[in-house]
Amino acid sequence: MKIVSFEDKNSVHLGVVDGDSVIDIQAVDASVPGDLGDYLRQTNGDLSALADLAKKAPATARRPLAGLKFALPVAKPGKIICLGLNYLDHVKEGPQKDNIPKFQSIFFRMASSLVPHLTPIERPQKSIQFDYEGEMVVIIGKRAKHLTMDNATDCVAGYAIANEGSIREYQRHTTQWGMGKNFDRTGSFGPWMVTADELPKGGKGLKIETRLNGTTMQSSNTDLLMFPVAESLVYLTEGMTLEPGDIVLTGTPSGVGHARKPEPIWMKAGDTAEVEIQGIGVLRNPVVDEKA
Repeated sequence: MKIVSFEDKNSVHLGVVDGDSVIDIQAVDASVPGDLGDYLRQTNGDLSALADLAKKAPATARRPLAGLKFALPVAKPGKIICLGLNYLDHVKEGPQKDNIPKFQSIFFRMASSLVPHLTPIERPQKSIQFDYEGEMVVIIGKRAKHLTMDNATDCVAGYAIANEGSIREYQRHTTQWGMGKNFDRTGSFGPWMVTADELPKGGKGLKIETRLNGTTMQSSNTDLLMFPVAESLVYLTEGMTLEPGDIVLTGTPSGVGHARKPEPIWMKAGDTAEVEIQGIGVLRNPVVDEKA
C-alpha cells in the first residue's frame, strides 16, 4: 500500500494511491487523522483499518494523482534521525576515508529543513556548496525500545525517499554536522510511504539512484549499507525510544557533488534533483535560490 499525504483546502489529508488515482481517506471517514504520524500514534502502527477504508471508498473519494499538492509523508515527525557514513564507497570518497566508522554515525535534522515531493528545495544565500544525497527513509510505526535482531524491523511501518541536501562548508565548520544539515528547505522527503509488507525485510536489495538534470550521479543498492536497517534500529533503541511517526534516514552512497572530479558539482537554481528507489518511487524537486 502506498500512503500519501496531500494538501486540500489548507488542510492535510491522507490518501491511498491506486494506479493513477488517489483515494482521499478523509472523504471516506472525516474522523481519521490527516497526518500519517498522528494515525500511526493512534493505532500503534496498525494500518489495517486504513486499508479497509480504501477498499470501501466510493468513486467520489477518488482524485487524480496528477496535479496533487504533495505534503510531507509525515507532517510532524517526533524525531528525524540521520545515519551518516553508511556506505563504504561514500566513506572512501570523503574526508573520513582513513577512518572507517566502527559504529553508526548519528545526527538529527529538523522538520523545517525538509519539503515534500515536487516542492522546490532552496540553495541558501550563504553558500554555493549545496550537495545532493539520495537516501532510503524508514518510517517508524510502533513504539520500540531495546530491540533485538529478531524483532527490529517489526516496528517499521514503511519506507520513503529523501534527498538529504547538505551545505558542505557549514557541515565542516566543526566536527558536529548539525548546522550544514539543517538550513531551511534544503532537503526533501517523499513522495509517499510504501508499507513494509510491500518491500523486502529491512528494505534490503533495493536499487537507489540520484539524478541531477537527468544525469545519474549516484547509483547503488541498499544491500551495501554498512549498518543495515535492523542493526541500526537495534543500536538506536539501546539509548532512545522510537515512537510512531519518527523517521530514520539511512545514509547516502558514493557520487555526491563534493567528491566529483575534476570539479565538484553543486545544485543550483534551475536544476532538477531526482532520487529513485526500486519499489518505492521517484522523489523529484526543482532547485531555486533562497529569496532575499
